[in-house]
Amino acid sequence: MQYWYNITTGKVETDDNRSQNDQVMGPYDSEAEAAAALETARANTERWDEEDREWDDWGEGSSGSGGSGGSGGSWGDDEGND
Repeated sequence: MQYWYNITTGKVETDDNRSQNDQVMGPYDSEAEAAAALETARANTERWDEEDREWDDWGEGSSGSGGSGGSGGSWGDDEGND
């Protein structure tokens, strides 16, 4: 069974009672995951924003000053450049 988080009501729904697409986030594999949908979305957005900032900083600092180079990002540009 799939679960959905209704952003209007703040309640978890199932396929049996799911609201319209523009009112729900999901699907999620569990009721607990659906209940945490807003926090998960907030955490993802913060992580992606930080990755964007690191990416932008890397481009600005590529002349040698600043840029961390080993930020652990998922871009793979610095693999094998030890």
